[in-house]
Amino acid sequence: MPRSSRNPTPTISGQLESLLGYAWPFPGRPPKHDLSTWAVTDDWPGHVPVTEAEIEVFERWFADLFDELFGPTP
Repeated sequence: MPRSSRNPTPTISGQLESLLGYAWPFPGRPPKHDLSTWAVTDDWPGHVPVTEAEIEVFERWFADLFDELFGPTP
């Protein structure tokens, strides 16, 4: 029969509360995230330079995904 500990480990919320000094989550209604008010902007230049080393990293890391999407390389 396992023994019960005298001082149970506090929950993550309890640990956070002891660190912050106040309860988490903050009291009150959470903020609304209305996606219709979000705006996406593209301020990248027309041409983004990419090195051969960067291409090789992507090809090695995502090889399985690229093969699945575009077919194996000949």
